[in-house]
Amino acid sequence: MFSSKSKLDRSSAFSRVTALASQRPLHEAFRWLHLHGQQMMRWQTDLVTIPGPPFGEERRSSWMAERFREAGLNAVCLDSIGNVYGELGGSPTDSEEFAPVVLLSAHLDTVFPADTPLNPMLDGDRLEAPGACDNAAGVIGMLGLAHALAESKMPLGAKLVFVGNVGEEGEGDLRGVREIYKSSTYAGRIAAHIVLDGAGAETAVTQALGSRRFQVTVTGPGGHSFTDAGRPNPILVLSLALTKLAEISLDAWNEGARTTLNVGTISGGTSVNTIPESATAAVDFRSTDVRGLVQLEVALHRAVEDAVDRANAASEGGKAPKPVRYSIETIGDRPAAELPQDSPLLDALRAVDRHLGLRTDLRLGSTDANIPLSLGVPAVSLGAGGDGGGAHTRAEWYSGVNRELGLRRVLLLTLAMLEWAGSR
Repeated sequence: MFSSKSKLDRSSAFSRVTALASQRPLHEAFRWLHLHGQQMMRWQTDLVTIPGPPFGEERRSSWMAERFREAGLNAVCLDSIGNVYGELGGSPTDSEEFAPVVLLSAHLDTVFPADTPLNPMLDGDRLEAPGACDNAAGVIGMLGLAHALAESKMPLGAKLVFVGNVGEEGEGDLRGVREIYKSSTYAGRIAAHIVLDGAGAETAVTQALGSRRFQVTVTGPGGHSFTDAGRPNPILVLSLALTKLAEISLDAWNEGARTTLNVGTISGGTSVNTIPESATAAVDFRSTDVRGLVQLEVALHRAVEDAVDRANAASEGGKAPKPVRYSIETIGDRPAAELPQDSPLLDALRAVDRHLGLRTDLRLGSTDANIPLSLGVPAVSLGAGGDGGGAHTRAEWYSGVNRELGLRRVLLLTLAMLEWAGSR
């Protein structure tokens, strides 16, 4: 098991980054990024023409594997769920069981259903299409870095693993990154993990916003609204439970953390004059503290159980069998965590930003970095340069102007962490 506890001397972080930046191969890598902006936009346009809904990323995975091979990466392969891997660097004598690696990843999936019209419009450095920024920007940024490193022959302090992963969005529930840390050949020896997600060159997600999502279903016998009047109504029972849940005071739990709850969808019934047989709601809890998530989950179960018990007690004098039943299914679970202030990854990031004249804007978010952060692996989610907007809408767009600056930032940080990992 690789230990990530070794510290990077803060006083030397900047000097190490400066030394890296002076190397000729790095200048060649920067030059590749500078000269191939239009090529990256063409790749990005190709990518967004391929549907990539969670659990439907197969074609994107195949496309990514082909691009990795064209970039000259080694050991390109797909795992059982569609994650795509490629490697650079590392000594042939390194023990595969113990040698540390650094991961650079970007998620392949989008929030859009498979039947979403995909008609990308490219005008110079601006691309308009569903998923153009989230996360085609991250994927193409990663691919550009793979080409730049491979063609510059930049010496790497340890093995660098590129991953195009599935299942980041929505119901994907970070399944791609979970698989990496559970079953891949790299599990247990990942020294640091850098996630590329969307655009931007100054923000860094270092605090993982935790979330838990549930599908609540209440069922009953149903019937005619007049002739069967008096039978329990699952929609009303579910509504009573959700109203009770909404009355909870989140402020009492916060203690400095932020906790939220939301009912995103509710459905049930067949007609206005029919007592429904079932009702279903999707509930989302989010918190910067895992305790808030646990408390809300307990409150949800209690509210639903109490509402169902009340309905059964009122139905036919409370006689058995009880006509109303319920189920609560977990449909999402993202852990809350935070990159420690004394992390070598954060020291290196600040040194890189200082070198490039950037402001280090630390933020809270829910990304693939949630998983490594929850496991104690130094991780950060960065933008891949450029600008974007309209995320998760059909009007999504990405501009490649200043993409190069964001990728220089990612490249320097990656090299700094490879040097650190290789010196442990």
